[in-house]
Amino acid sequence: MSPRRPPLVAPALAVSCLCSTLAAGDPPPPPAHPTVPSTEAVDRFTTTREGRWLDLPVPEDTFTFVVYGDRTGGPAAGVEILAQAVEETNLFEPDLVMTVGDLIQGYGTIDPWMDQMREYREIMDRLHCPWFPVAGNHDVYWRGPDRPPEEHEGRYETHFGPLWYAFDHKDCRFIVLYTDEPDPETGERNFGKPACQRMSPEQLAWLETTLDASRDRRHVFVFLHHPRWIGGRYGDDWTRVHAALAEPGNVRAVFAGHIHHMRYDGRRDGIEYMTLATVGGGQAGHAPEAGWLHQFHHVTVRPDGIALAAIPIGTTMDVRDVTPEVSTGAALLARTRHRDHGRIEVAGDGAAEGEVGWTIVNPTNLPMEIELVPGSADLDWTFGPDHHHAVIEPGGRHRVDVVASRPATGATAWPAPSVTLSCDLLGPSRRFPMTPRALRVPLVPTFDAPEASGAARVLELDGRGDAALVEAETYDLPDGPLTLEVWFQGDRFDGRTGLATRTEDSEFGIFVSDGTPDFSVHLDAAYATVRGAPGTLEPGRWHHLAGVFDGSEMRLYLDGRRLASIPASGVRTRNRLPFVVGGDVTRRGEATSCFDGRIDSVRLSRVARYDGEVFEPTRSWAADEDTVLLLDFDDRTGPWSWDRSSSGAHPRMTGDASLVEPD
Repeated sequence: MSPRRPPLVAPALAVSCLCSTLAAGDPPPPPAHPTVPSTEAVDRFTTTREGRWLDLPVPEDTFTFVVYGDRTGGPAAGVEILAQAVEETNLFEPDLVMTVGDLIQGYGTIDPWMDQMREYREIMDRLHCPWFPVAGNHDVYWRGPDRPPEEHEGRYETHFGPLWYAFDHKDCRFIVLYTDEPDPETGERNFGKPACQRMSPEQLAWLETTLDASRDRRHVFVFLHHPRWIGGRYGDDWTRVHAALAEPGNVRAVFAGHIHHMRYDGRRDGIEYMTLATVGGGQAGHAPEAGWLHQFHHVTVRPDGIALAAIPIGTTMDVRDVTPEVSTGAALLARTRHRDHGRIEVAGDGAAEGEVGWTIVNPTNLPMEIELVPGSADLDWTFGPDHHHAVIEPGGRHRVDVVASRPATGATAWPAPSVTLSCDLLGPSRRFPMTPRALRVPLVPTFDAPEASGAARVLELDGRGDAALVEAETYDLPDGPLTLEVWFQGDRFDGRTGLATRTEDSEFGIFVSDGTPDFSVHLDAAYATVRGAPGTLEPGRWHHLAGVFDGSEMRLYLDGRRLASIPASGVRTRNRLPFVVGGDVTRRGEATSCFDGRIDSVRLSRVARYDGEVFEPTRSWAADEDTVLLLDFDDRTGPWSWDRSSSGAHPRMTGDASLVEPD
């Protein structure tokens, strides 16, 4: 097995545009190509059904080519990115591949130049189509003793091809130019000096002759290394070159490299100017979606113009790789819960020490490679080992144990540590990275909840993963009557939104989806749900919601007023998932469908507390013998807020959940 490398750059959106042959200043082209009504092309459309006749594409001579940016200026591992680009380019099956120079690191003498040339050519020759080079400064400049006047020009032409040339393909002409000719006065080659960035009379004469001979071609495309039209240190020599390109009227686009980021300089006299980023070259990666990334251009040539797409390397997939074994295995692995072992006891001053472990399960029919990395946002925790790698065979399992400790800091608020689990399914020809998961580190407070401080705080959540979780083993709600009630203020109620839940085809919960309150209990293997009218809840307003189940009826109250009731009875279905305040719970025990706003307090009781049509909700509660959970969110220690009931089931805050003073 030789799994394919994972993406070497962060995925970014492909950038595309449709470009016609309009002159500068004209409006953009239409978003679609001409079509033919199928009623006029009955020989190309058939059906045995009635319905609307569909428009068909116009038959036309279309082809594609790919353009690569710079390979050099970065680490030696850049050749791996080049190899990945070749692998992905083959999936598109273009007619040909062009480059825009800087193929090898160069800047040396003969032996290293030859080694790098052979390495580059060996990788590029894996393409399933012809490829055509452009010379850049790295490919030609000589640095070292005994510099010959021509530097590496002759060697380049021997092993790569002419410094300038043209060829035809499908009624189009491709022209390659050379932008590193020496200063005719001094012989110096320097891409930073305007005097060294002028096209020689010999090359310009050849270009003009070639363009004149190209007038009958549908499109002409030009490729060079330095984007001289930018000006500045490139001088103003491009003015006369552009005039030569514009004169025939059929040059459509000019492609360059060198600057290592994408740049589109628009259309001048019908000619589009664009610069590519890198294919393994030095890459700052400032903003991938702004063109700072490893990518290649995919160009579709049509009779009326070209379509352009920038394809980030590492994002192109082979459709045939995603077999049922891969897709079902990935879904199964994503749902798998990995069991933890042990616990870490935490003292009131934050000191902690203990050993925990996880049994990582591979439920698929493919091998998988895992990496576990423990860490904490405040960097106060230490772990041994600090990371762990393993390959788990199909159907196997692997146990990982970690010793963790934290010094006494006395801080009242600190984040809980977590372990990041990365898994790659290893297919026959490539690996499939799963989305990394955070595994909970089992922490147990070994101190009693302090006396209430009297502070009036609320739990603030942003709707993007923040929540407070109460572990299932820390409290017990017997079968029978129950009351779940919450004081809350929502900023919005868009889409499916959990408020306080322990559902997942079991247990109970309150939802506020799209501003509609509902209360559910899973009884005798099915949900019984009582629901208010759509859009009942108001953003920005404090509400009290209470869901009551008395053994024969379910009732829903909003701000002390009964909204609805239904008959309901049966045995509650149990689970071992956390109770989530501020969202719903997944099968993996994580928060989802999260609430955006503030929660003041939550109470879970083993009795039906409210009956009748109306009652006056109390803003603060005292624990009694029927209170199972009483979460007031006024105080915290470490990642925990406090449960004031006798259960002592202290909720653990996750994400960016915080306690703040209410508005």
